[in-house]
Amino acid sequence: MKITEIVLTPIAFRDPPLMNSVGVHEPLALRTIVEIHTDEGVSGLGETYGDAGHLERTRKVVPSLIGLDVYHLNALHAAVASALGGVVGSDKHGLTGQISGIGTVDRVFSPFEVACLDIQGKHQGRPVVDLLGGKVRDAVPYSAYLFYKWAGHPGHEDDEWGAALDPAGIVAQARKLIDEYGFGSIKLKGGVFPPEEEIEAIRALREAFPDHPLRLDPNAVWTPDTSVKVAEQVDGVLEYLEDPTANIDGMAEVASRIEMPLATNMCVVSFDHLEPAIRQNAIQVLLSDHHYWGGLTRSRGLALLCETFGIGLSMHSNSHLGISLAAMTHLAAATPNLRYACDTHYPWNAVDDVVKPGALSFVDGAVPVPSGPGLGVELDRDALAVAHQRFLDTDIRSRDDTGYMQRVDPSYERKNPRW
Repeated sequence: MKITEIVLTPIAFRDPPLMNSVGVHEPLALRTIVEIHTDEGVSGLGETYGDAGHLERTRKVVPSLIGLDVYHLNALHAAVASALGGVVGSDKHGLTGQISGIGTVDRVFSPFEVACLDIQGKHQGRPVVDLLGGKVRDAVPYSAYLFYKWAGHPGHEDDEWGAALDPAGIVAQARKLIDEYGFGSIKLKGGVFPPEEEIEAIRALREAFPDHPLRLDPNAVWTPDTSVKVAEQVDGVLEYLEDPTANIDGMAEVASRIEMPLATNMCVVSFDHLEPAIRQNAIQVLLSDHHYWGGLTRSRGLALLCETFGIGLSMHSNSHLGISLAAMTHLAAATPNLRYACDTHYPWNAVDDVVKPGALSFVDGAVPVPSGPGLGVELDRDALAVAHQRFLDTDIRSRDDTGYMQRVDPSYERKNPRW
C-alpha cells in the first residue's frame, strides 16, 4: 500500500495563560495535522508540533516519503533521516530537553509513523493497540495536570478556570479537574514561585486529596542542593519528583543524595541519552512521549529498555489535541510496564479539538481505548478549517513563553538555575 499524497495543515488553538519555569503560554498554541493518503484509498492521521522550524523540517521530508509502503516503517525512518541530512532541531522554550540529531529524526518521523499505523489498522480492520501487541488495559489513567495561571490573558476576559497563584487557587483548580474528569492522581507544574511556596501548594493538595498520588515538576530550574532540600521536605508526599535540576549529571547528583524517585522528560529525550543516564543512575522514572521518541513502535522499544534496566515509565504531554490523545492512549494501553498515570494537557485545549466528538472520553480519570479501526478518530473538517484559519490570522510562529512573559512583565528574566 503506497503513499500517494501527504497533506500538512498547520493549526492554532486557544491556550490559557499557563505558567512555567520559562514564562507563560501565549493565547494560541500551534500544532500540525498530518494526513497520509494511499493508492488503495485508505488515509491516516498524525499530529505533531507546529513551531516554524519543526514545520519546515516536516515539510522538507514529504517528497522522500511519496511512493513508500505504509507497512515499511524502517524505510520511512531511513528516508526521513536521509532527507534531514543531519540537521539538529531546537526549540525556543527549551522545555523538551537537549535535542540531538537522532532526536530530530525521531521527532519528524513520529507523526508519519502514527498516520501509517492508522492506515494499517484501518486496512486490517483492527485498532492500533492491536498492532502494538494488544491491550493490557481497557482504559488508560491520566493525571490532573495543574498549572499556576493568571485569571485570563492580559486584555482578554477571565477564562473558565480562573486564577491559580497560591495554594488555595491550586487546590480549587485540582478540584475542578477532578470533579469534571475524575482524575485519580495529580501533577503540579512548578518552577514558577520559590520552592517554599510550591511545597506549601503540594501540602495543601495532600490535605485536600489524601488518596491521590502527587507529582511536582519545576522543569529543572533548581540547583542540586535546592532539589535535595525540597525532596527532603516532601519525602513521603510525592510519588516522584520530576526534573528538579538540569542535565544527566545534575540529576545523578540529586539521585545519589535522596531516596525519592526522580523522573524526567528533559535530560533523557532520545535513545542516545539512555546509556549515560542508566550508567549514572540519574533517573528512576522516564516520561516517554511518542512525539519525540519516534512514534509508537519505537516507544514500545523504549518501554522494553526501561523494563530491562528497572526504570519506571510514565508519559509526558505538551499542548495537544485529540489525534495525539488517541495515539497516546493506544500506546499506553499496549505497554505493560507503564504503571504511572499519564500526563495530558487535553482538558486545557479540548474545546478546539479537530476530531469528531464521541471517540474520546474520560471515565473516572481514564480514557477508554477507542474501539474503531486504526486510531479510531476522524477529522472534523469544519473544526480543522477554523483552526487553520486561526493559524493564518496570527503572527505566532513559534512557542515563546519567555517572550510573552516579558511583553507582559518587562522585568521578567529567564534564569537557570533560578533557585
